[in-house]
Amino acid sequence: PGQGELFDQEEAGASVSIEEETVLETPQLSEVKAHKRKKAGRKPLSADLPRKQIIIDIDEEEKQCACGCRLSRIGEEKTERLQVTPAQFYVEETIRPKYVCRNCEGSADEDEGKPVFRVADAPKHLLPGSIATAGLLSFVFTNKFCDHLPYYRQEKAFERLGVSLSRQDMSNWQTKVHELCSPLEALMMDHLKTGKVIRMDETTVQVMGEEKRKDTDKSYMWLARGGPPDTPVIIYRYQRTRASIHVDEFIRGFSGFLQTDGYKSYKTALERHRREHPEDKIIHVGCMAHARRYFYEASLVNKQSKSPEVALSYIRKIYQGETVLREQNLREEDFLEQRQKKILPILEQFHQWLKEKAQNIPPSQKLAQAVFYTLGEWEYLIAYLQSPDLTPDNNLSENAIRPFVLGRKNWLFSGSPEGAKSSCFLYSLIETAKQNGRNPSDYLTHLFLKAPYCRSQDDWQALLPWNVSIEPYSPKGIWVS
Repeated sequence: PGQGELFDQEEAGASVSIEEETVLETPQLSEVKAHKRKKAGRKPLSADLPRKQIIIDIDEEEKQCACGCRLSRIGEEKTERLQVTPAQFYVEETIRPKYVCRNCEGSADEDEGKPVFRVADAPKHLLPGSIATAGLLSFVFTNKFCDHLPYYRQEKAFERLGVSLSRQDMSNWQTKVHELCSPLEALMMDHLKTGKVIRMDETTVQVMGEEKRKDTDKSYMWLARGGPPDTPVIIYRYQRTRASIHVDEFIRGFSGFLQTDGYKSYKTALERHRREHPEDKIIHVGCMAHARRYFYEASLVNKQSKSPEVALSYIRKIYQGETVLREQNLREEDFLEQRQKKILPILEQFHQWLKEKAQNIPPSQKLAQAVFYTLGEWEYLIAYLQSPDLTPDNNLSENAIRPFVLGRKNWLFSGSPEGAKSSCFLYSLIETAKQNGRNPSDYLTHLFLKAPYCRSQDDWQALLPWNVSIEPYSPKGIWVS
């Protein structure tokens, strides 16, 4: 009895149950808004771009009419095109005149404890003795960590512009900047835990020169996104392994929600953390996007099967319901109440469908992997219902780790553990600046200008991306070209 179920005729697409047909035909929770076709033509150039006018006028004799009267200007023909000037470098020479008294040759100053020679104080630089200015450091790091341009490619680009700058110099600057600005790391980690939600993810990275390891061994880049919603922070950390112990740094002292994918190290870390730090109340939340991915892959393997589409339709309704509620701008209490009323029934129907499907599906099928993964993660997948700050998936952290993944395709590996750590630091600064509406290049320039003058934790606190007020760079002194 039931032997025929091993072949799961329903999976072969022979028929769809009445319940499944009902699910597929259930009216959508939101209506598709009418699409308004945009007018053809290019987009206007930004009004923030500087403009240079080229006035092409007719000759003066052409401004005279045959009747003898002078022509009157009644308007103009105006066109806009985007022009570019290749990057230009200049040497910034700082000149500090020195003064001395010719009369007493400084003897009077010595009596009053003043120096014989008077000269203005030299401005402080992040890398004293180096040719690197704040602007150059920002340019180099933005090229690498925003535009994924490795140092060896930048070296060639500098050569074409007549500048001799080696990849080793740029790599050394990166390590030194990390060392000098390291107080920001602790402040960003503390800020991460001030919000209600921390989202985490991890990906591989190849690091050369690790002790007692081959250069071909895989290391890991861990990422956490958290902090208050209006001042989010993103932190990258390099670790040699994918062990659960590396999660502890991010959750120690935190109470709230931890949203991750189904990787078991997060569960192991939370179980250990609850035993050692019972005062930290952390609720683990799963990621619906990962469950959806399994069902989508199953639909590609057997396109005749209806079951993957049934699962996808449930998930689609969950997201549609979330979208409708978000658009209503409800109070937190009302939002949670409506979410329980409209979304929870869909989740319960989906859960029942999963349990029934698990009873007769062959374990070897791709769909079985999706079903059992979703059932195993169910308590974490529905935990997002508890907070309006949570979404069904962990896509915010996956989006945050994507810039690193794109960069890895270009620079392939880190040359040393120190290089990997400093790369994490700069990725953290740049991605956090983006999340807080700052231009990464402007922010880094501002940071490198102000960092040499920091003396206390409050000084460093003022340089966090959400605290800075960035002004155009204007060096102290008188410019003489």
